[in-house]
Amino acid sequence: MESKISKETMLELYRVMIRIRAFENEAIELAKANITRAAVHTYNGEEAIAVGVCAHLSNKDYITSTHRGHGHCIAKGADLRRMFAELMGRETGYCKGKGGSMHIADLATGNLGANGIVGGGIPMAMGAGLGQQVAHEPNLTVSFFGDGASNEGSFHEALNMASIWNLPVVFICENNKFGISTSTEKSMNIERISDRAKAYGIKGLTVDGNDLVDVYQTFAEIKEEVLAGKGPVLLEMDTYRMSGHYFGDSENYRNREDVEKWKDKDPIVRCEQRLVKVHGVSEEALKAIQKEEEKLVLAASEQAKLDPEPAVEDIMNDLYDPTFEEIEWKVFSKG
Repeated sequence: MESKISKETMLELYRVMIRIRAFENEAIELAKANITRAAVHTYNGEEAIAVGVCAHLSNKDYITSTHRGHGHCIAKGADLRRMFAELMGRETGYCKGKGGSMHIADLATGNLGANGIVGGGIPMAMGAGLGQQVAHEPNLTVSFFGDGASNEGSFHEALNMASIWNLPVVFICENNKFGISTSTEKSMNIERISDRAKAYGIKGLTVDGNDLVDVYQTFAEIKEEVLAGKGPVLLEMDTYRMSGHYFGDSENYRNREDVEKWKDKDPIVRCEQRLVKVHGVSEEALKAIQKEEEKLVLAASEQAKLDPEPAVEDIMNDLYDPTFEEIEWKVFSKG
């Protein structure tokens, strides 16, 4: 796809991709040192999707995420220190250290939360989109999920309801070819997950998820259509995770030749090549950005290590919203 993105925008998007990669690499080091709590699922190799999409979203646009959600959180504007604190189980984390890597939420930036349940965020996004429609808000909701989630009932139920009600929701399937260790070739009898949109009478597209420009420009067009009231859309982002399902995964289910082939399609490398060839950015300038972002990430990690763990007496707090009883229930109306 021919680029319509300015040099300045490309550099900023590149910076965020580098930030995500640096965060994930540090998360792996923390896991090796047994500093993190619970499993760590990295987003390495999929950065162009979160960055290309979230660049078009404001804090009033919602996202729902997955167990592999660090990239979505960062692209949506999350604070690195609070994210690391959550991974380490510190009280300064986004969920006070009680959620961990798979449950980071940041309502201030419109991030309704990562989710440890496969497909769990999809109906949440449908509900958020309904809320936006009822409130006549000029915003939309984006649901990120993996190929495995597209086989869950929640996927089909949410797409059906979103279609019926013409909700402002974009369903983004990050097809990285494996649901844990099961390949899409064994788990579904279709070539393109985007074809499933036809069953619900909505638009479905497959995009090169490792091409930042393709993701960025395609989503810009889709957002405009959805906000114009043309209905929800299913976008399949074709990608590949560069690491295992989680830190420590033996990856004995993957063909090493395929892994090396996909490394050549690394979205960051492809972005660097475009910046150099198309925009005339020097390799020295790119290395400078990498060093700046790595320094930023490491500083956030070190700060989080100094933060305290949750107090024992706080264990029963945050189980429910204390303002629940104050909610004023109203009759549902789409008018």
